[in-house]
Parts: sequence; structure tokens; C-alpha cells
Amino acid sequence: MGKDSKQAGPIHPVILSGGSGTRLWPMSRAHYPKQLLPLVGERSLLQQAALRVTGVVGFGPPLVIANEEHRFIIAEQLREIDLAPRAIVLEPAGRNTAPAAAVAALSLVAAERDALMLLMPSDHAIDDRAAFLTAIERAAVAARTGHLVTFGIKPEKAETGYGYIERGAALDEAEGAFAAARFVEKPDAATAEAYLASGDFFWNSGIFLLPARLFLGELERLRPDMLAACKKALAAARRDEDFCRLDKEAFAACPADSIDYAVMEHTARAAVVPVSMGWSDLGSWDALWELADKDASGNAILGNVVAEDARNSYIRSEAGLVAALGIEDLLVVATQDAVMLAPRDRAQDVRRLVARLSAEKRPEADALPRVHRPWGSYETLHAGHRVQVKHILVKPGRKLSLQMHHHRAEHWVVVQGTAKIRRGNEDILLTEDQSTYIPLGTPHRLENPGKIPLHVIEVQSGPYLDEDDIIRYDDDYGRS
Repeated sequence: MGKDSKQAGPIHPVILSGGSGTRLWPMSRAHYPKQLLPLVGERSLLQQAALRVTGVVGFGPPLVIANEEHRFIIAEQLREIDLAPRAIVLEPAGRNTAPAAAVAALSLVAAERDALMLLMPSDHAIDDRAAFLTAIERAAVAARTGHLVTFGIKPEKAETGYGYIERGAALDEAEGAFAAARFVEKPDAATAEAYLASGDFFWNSGIFLLPARLFLGELERLRPDMLAACKKALAAARRDEDFCRLDKEAFAACPADSIDYAVMEHTARAAVVPVSMGWSDLGSWDALWELADKDASGNAILGNVVAEDARNSYIRSEAGLVAALGIEDLLVVATQDAVMLAPRDRAQDVRRLVARLSAEKRPEADALPRVHRPWGSYETLHAGHRVQVKHILVKPGRKLSLQMHHHRAEHWVVVQGTAKIRRGNEDILLTEDQSTYIPLGTPHRLENPGKIPLHVIEVQSGPYLDEDDIIRYDDDYGRS
């Protein structure tokens, strides 16, 4: 950032991580959405978003607005990249981006009257970080002269899947920034062609640089009901070591709306900074095909895949072998528990599959076979009549809650590592190939005291084996 930016105080990144990414099913699920997945690169999209503004002069630590259900995964992913956030604010229910922005702005102005906040979705891809940072520097000048700034992506084609922003007159006080003449919805093909030809229309990135106090003032004028609900939810929030938990009742009463609809389309202060930075919202499997490296036949192939006589297809396996023969313009995505096939030009309609799965109460709509917990993860290997087998992984130094079950007994076999076990009033230490039995109704706890991951095979037996048969007496993660 430039000298003026540094003197004026830091820009506060706000990472919005409340989405579910239904169009990227079956990899993205409600309980483990796309921003938590390494879809482009080795790090998750959330981690990539945070690192774009980490270690750069002129930026403060990020504030993360997240779904309460994802709290432990997000905290762990930030720890993995050695990033200490300003805060992780938990939404008890999704209310779109405007309430999330309001909560962030209220939090920031309480500590810094003239705070600038950079609102970034957690699930976008940006290839050109330098161009991104340059655009932020330009936007900061416009924001500090009284504008609510959004970033418009210079269109590379007549895209019908994005909303657009039309630029107006150039801002005299901010080079490279323009008044935002209007925001328009996703156009039809002919309109998109006209937008592309005009040179005055840009894809709506959903990224904003906002003076927090100005944004709150406009929200007070345009949506006082929303602002009042957010103030109440934040005032009654519960805070612990890692999280700020918004009040459930107050936030549930908050209207849901986007920043565009609630403020940007109705304010005279809207501005846009055009930028080319290799941006994608990764909104569909076809978008991932466009970004991916391809073979000579136009195929993007990832994972355990063999393709013969295939063209222009996206073929990905996260589990066993996928063999494809004689296919063209298809999306093929396989996970451990599901396979999705669709024409590439129907990529946006994958959400319809998820809606149907949800309506039929199929577990594949929401959850992956591997369930992540703050202490590690577990994966169901077999579920039968009165018996269930799980693979449990406990991270070094972590432990499960002290708990008891009314309807099931458990057998534990240590596959790798060392297990410290509380069983009733006794403590047991088990190593590889050793096992123990937890009778029904016995308080117990599993802990990894070692320096390598602990792998345990658990066999549950009893008349009722669902996860809600659990009484927690003590828990390191506030779930007692």
C-alpha cells in the first residue's frame, strides 16, 4: 500500500464465509462447503483468501464472519497457516451479505471510528495478487473521500452468469475509480454481448471496500430494521476464547439481503474500481474447468482417472478409479459416497440436484462421509443393523469430550499412535494393536497424548447408534 494508506490507518479485511456452495456438489456440502475445500491449489479457498492480505503493509488481521456450524474447521484452517484473526464472528443462521457486513462494521467502528473494511467472499479465486492489491490501493483513496467502493472485473467474454456494474463518470479525487451508474442483473446473451462491446460494463465481483461508518449510515437510512437487528445481535453476543457468537433470537429476526440490494443499488455514494486480476467466483464445475490445466483434448483431469477418447470434459475423482470412454463436454465428479454426471452447459443446474436430495432427506445433500471435529475427524466405514464401524482420527494433543451413551457400547482398537483412555474411574494407556471395551452407560474419554495422529477403529453395538445419543460431562470446545 502507498504512504497515504499507511498514514490513514490499516484496512481491515472481513472474510465472508457463510455460503454453502450447492453448485459444487458432491464435493461441497452444507456441513463442509466449498470455501473449506482445496479446489484450486493445495490450500482451501478460505486460506487463500486470508493469505492474499496477510503480511502486506497497510492491512490488519482479518475478521471472519462464519456459519456457527463451521467454527472449528475455520479456526483450525487459520491455525494451519499461522494466522491469528481479529475475531471469528459466528452467525446462528444465514442472512446474506448485508447483515454480515453490518455486524463487521459495528465491530470495527467500536474500536476505530474511521475504519475501512475490505469485504471479501471466502470462496473466490484470484490469480493476480499484485493487481488485486493495486486495485485496493486505488479503492482506498475513493473510500477515504466518501465512497462505497466495489470492484468490477473487466469482462473477458459475454458472460450471462454474472451481474454487471455500469461505470459512470471518473472520480476526480481517485484515479482509476468511477461512479457506479447502475447495477444490473444477470443478462441474456444478446444483452451481455452489448455490455461487452460498450466497454463500460464490468462483472460484479462481490468484493467491497467500505468506510464502515459511512456504510452504517447508509444502512440506517435505507434499512433501519436490519441495522437495529444487527446491533441487538452483537450487543447480546457471547464471547469466548476463539469466537464471538451473535445472539440467536436477535439475528434470526434480522431480514436477509445482499449488500447490493440493501445499499449499493440505492446510494449516491457507490463507486467502482475496474480490475483484471484473474478472478473467478468458482460458482460451478464449468468455472473450475475453465481455470484448470487441460490436456490436448481439452480435458481437466484430477485424481484417480483414466480417460480414453474424451474431449472438453471435467473429470475428477476424490475416491476410487473413474474410467471415462467416448465422452464430450461432460462434468464427472466422484466422491466416496456419490457420483455426479452432467453436461457442462448444465453446470448451474447442479443446485437442482441438491434441492431434490434435500427434499428427499438424503444425507448426501449435507454431509460428507468424513465428519470433521475440533479434535480430528471420524468416518463411517459400515452401518448395519445394531452395528456401526468408524475410523476415528485424533490429532496430537487433542481429546474428545468426557461422555456417555445410553443405547450403545463401544469397542476401540488402536491402529496407530498412543491412546489415553478414561473408562469409568480408571485410566488406560493403549498402543498399536491393543484394544478396550466401553460398556453401555460408562463415562469415557479418548485422548491422544502423543506427537503423531492417533488412528482408532471403533465398533459400536446397540439398538440406537445415532450421534445424538451422547451426554457430555466435560469438553475442551464448549459443547458440554
